[in-house]
Amino acid sequence: MYMKNVFYYDALSEKSSLKFGKRLSEMISEADIGDRDIVLLCVGSDRSTGDSLGPLIGHKLQRTLNNKMYVYGTLKEPVHAVNLECMVENIYDIHKEPFVIAVDASLGTRNHIGYVTLSDMPLRPGLGVKKSLPEVGDICITGIVNLSGGMDGILLQSTRLSTVMELADFISIGIFIAIHSWSSSSITCISR
Repeated sequence: MYMKNVFYYDALSEKSSLKFGKRLSEMISEADIGDRDIVLLCVGSDRSTGDSLGPLIGHKLQRTLNNKMYVYGTLKEPVHAVNLECMVENIYDIHKEPFVIAVDASLGTRNHIGYVTLSDMPLRPGLGVKKSLPEVGDICITGIVNLSGGMDGILLQSTRLSTVMELADFISIGIFIAIHSWSSSSITCISR
């Protein structure tokens, strides 16, 4: 699958978060979404350290982005492999032509652990653990939490919480910057 734009950011670099936020804001503007609802879909499970990136981001942003976007996938109500398909259907039933920013953890090479990817292609959740789930999103954000290898499920379970938290902070700050610099509308933030 050809990816139009993929950007990589080092989550340990303080200036990178601002660059990430600015680029995300530009991507939203370039998409010319008009009055479409912006939906942040944070995919992952609160039962696995490595897979908790999405729910942590949803938890962090559900209250801070009041009147800016809708947030689905939090620590309290995660969106994961079991309920993803149903949740995506619900999102498209509730929101007319939503503009979806999908976030998930991913696995990668040793050199890329701690990096964030930003792409204008749909998220392919479950790909790293060989699950067949629907693609979702107009923009996709992934945080590379651990190595990709033969035992990806175990690698997600043994991922360092500090890595996940650093990525969650970085991505949350970047999304916050992006939405506030882009937004001039008042869209209600709802946690699902």
